[in-house]
Amino acid sequence: MRSVLLEVKNLYAGYYAEQFIIKNVSITLNKREIVCLVGPNGAGKTTLLRSIVGLIKFKSGEITFNDRRIDNEKTYKISELGIAMVPEGRRILPKHTVLENLELGAYTKRAREKFKETLEFVYNLFPILKERSQQKGGTLSGGEQQMLAIGRALMSRPLLLLVDELTLGLAPKIASQLFRVVVNLKQEGITVLLVDQNVYKSLSVSDKGYVLEDGVIRLHGRSDELLKNEYLAKCYFGLY
Repeated sequence: MRSVLLEVKNLYAGYYAEQFIIKNVSITLNKREIVCLVGPNGAGKTTLLRSIVGLIKFKSGEITFNDRRIDNEKTYKISELGIAMVPEGRRILPKHTVLENLELGAYTKRAREKFKETLEFVYNLFPILKERSQQKGGTLSGGEQQMLAIGRALMSRPLLLLVDELTLGLAPKIASQLFRVVVNLKQEGITVLLVDQNVYKSLSVSDKGYVLEDGVIRLHGRSDELLKNEYLAKCYFGLY
């Protein structure tokens, strides 16, 4: 039986008092698992991810990571405990080099001690970043910038990686490459919580999924079962 790495219980969160974007949301991630969180724009997916890393102070609920409550922890402390996030829109530093962006990801003590090892790991995942290590981040293509954003997050040596909109705006070839990278990360022992607009592909690479609509979990279960769900086929896969 897999042990639980992250558990969110009955979470209510939003950006304004008494205006909740997510309502009574509960999810569980086991170690070495890919879990996808899918749903329409505005459903609350980003709000949930930001709540997990401490960027939003939620109204009520519990978040436990590696058997430790992290509800009231600062974002930097949550990162030190082993959670990293790839934000929507990448948010790299465009005037800094690829290497400088990666160095910024390795700011925890554990990450600094293993810097060379982790850098080699990132370069093996994304060889183009090694080729362009002295190039300014802002001169990279959209796909390369997303690789850099993922690489920067991995430099902190996370146990859990949150990825918000993995392939948004990217060409299909690059999108497929990034989905393969997510699978590789699982094989390396990293748990992944994945958000992407490509619901079918997200379910195809994940172990289980949660469907978030209007701030509540409408469906959840094993990904292979959700792929056969008629509601998802009609609303998200363009079938029927």
